[in-house]
Amino acid sequence: MMKKLSLKLNFADFFTYVFLTFMAFLSIFPFIWMVIGATNNTTDIAKGKASFGDQFLINVAKFFEQVDVPLIFWNSSKITIISCFFTLGIASMAGYGFEVFRSKPRERLYTIVLLTLMIPFAALMIPLFISIAKVGLINTHAAIILPGLASAFIIFYFRQSTKAFPGELRDAAKVDGLKEWQIFIYIYLPVMKSTYAAAFIIVFMASWNNYLWPLIVLQSNELKTITLVISSLASAYYPDYGVVMVGTIMATLPTLAIFFIMQRQFVQGMLGAVK
Repeated sequence: MMKKLSLKLNFADFFTYVFLTFMAFLSIFPFIWMVIGATNNTTDIAKGKASFGDQFLINVAKFFEQVDVPLIFWNSSKITIISCFFTLGIASMAGYGFEVFRSKPRERLYTIVLLTLMIPFAALMIPLFISIAKVGLINTHAAIILPGLASAFIIFYFRQSTKAFPGELRDAAKVDGLKEWQIFIYIYLPVMKSTYAAAFIIVFMASWNNYLWPLIVLQSNELKTITLVISSLASAYYPDYGVVMVGTIMATLPTLAIFFIMQRQFVQGMLGAVK
């Protein structure tokens, strides 16, 4: 009886591992195809060649010839870092306030904030563009940064995470004479560092990969981000797919590096771990 049960469990484990391996392969296949494509020329890529070629260095050289790489990386990095800093600051203070200072008016306001998640960005583009144009921020990086600072999703995420914040710490701090801003900076921030790490990865990836809104508000080539530059390379009359693949790899590397460096904190933050 035990042998039959063991065989059933082993078969179940085997099926599970096969399924997970297959799904993992499907997940990483686009990246593998991108790396393979970066080593081939346009003709081989169009034919669907699935083996490595010898054109990688040539494609890299072409990419650096056609694109001002330091400039576009600087533009993307500046927008992303500023967005992360202010978004995390605003969203964490809002989430902390909504959870700690509960009242009926605040709950109504929080409900309105959550309702904004239901509005598609396509419905906001025109009024947002008009608003940005009226204050003279078209064709500036500020036009990209400002609309995303008060992210409803990140506010929601911080409020939900704040539910795990020990209320005893706040009460003890108030007894010791700390003001609310001191509690937030000296107690809340260190305790919720895993939440900040997870939120940082989410905001970083969203800002770095942002495409549609920068495409609308940016007009000068000197201000464009790496996603816009890669899109322009791919939409050329005769696109060089090898160069496009090289650019895509370079655009992907920062997000991969951030995730792998902070993956432990990301998992802890998504699970609501508080230390």
